[in-house]
Amino acid sequence: MNIAIIPARLGSKRILKKNIKNFLGKPMLCYPINAANKSKSIEKVFVTTDSEEIKNIAVKYGASVPFIRPKELSDDITPTKPVIKHAVQFLIKTGLKINNVCCIYPCTPLVLADHLDNVYNEFITLNSYFGYPILKYDHPVQRAITLDNFKNIKFVHPENELKRTQDLQDTFHDAGQFYWGKKDAWLSDKKMHSNGIGVEFHSMSFVDIDNENDWRRAELIKRSMGEYKLEF
Repeated sequence: MNIAIIPARLGSKRILKKNIKNFLGKPMLCYPINAANKSKSIEKVFVTTDSEEIKNIAVKYGASVPFIRPKELSDDITPTKPVIKHAVQFLIKTGLKINNVCCIYPCTPLVLADHLDNVYNEFITLNSYFGYPILKYDHPVQRAITLDNFKNIKFVHPENELKRTQDLQDTFHDAGQFYWGKKDAWLSDKKMHSNGIGVEFHSMSFVDIDNENDWRRAELIKRSMGEYKLEF
């Protein structure tokens, strides 16, 4: 069985309760739940949370919440992998037969079922431990610059100052949206990024929502996609 696990804790310092804050008329969390439920690659959707409030919202919109996450896995510094590992171990103990797990972050309203399925297909075809979406940097990072206190420019890599951007290698970054992984990979000590394959998406496909400006931009994009009028 392929499952999705959405790690959604209550605490958020930059945007208060952002995982369940109203986004175009619905709680933010309902969007990744909806995408996972529509995915052809996912059979069941779970939410791991430290909050009864989030649990109730998750269940209302179609996810299962079989446990409340322990406090030691619900702080600001706990990485993603131990949280998913804990959830997988719990579900295995209930008798669930798991093959692959898709971790979907809760504040990802632009993720669609097709995105999940496309990365899954590449992840399975290439037989990787992990697979996740990546975005290309708009400008070559090889020509990155820094500023001193007087706003003087200094190139991080001075040897690239006179090189044409088209002559420099494309570079990418993690889109920060979701991660497919084999069950055993989640249970192992393998790092998600360095043991995974990246599937490129257009830069408008996703927004990493860290502040109110990101939130507004995501709403504009979602409206343009025509995907926000969800039926529940």
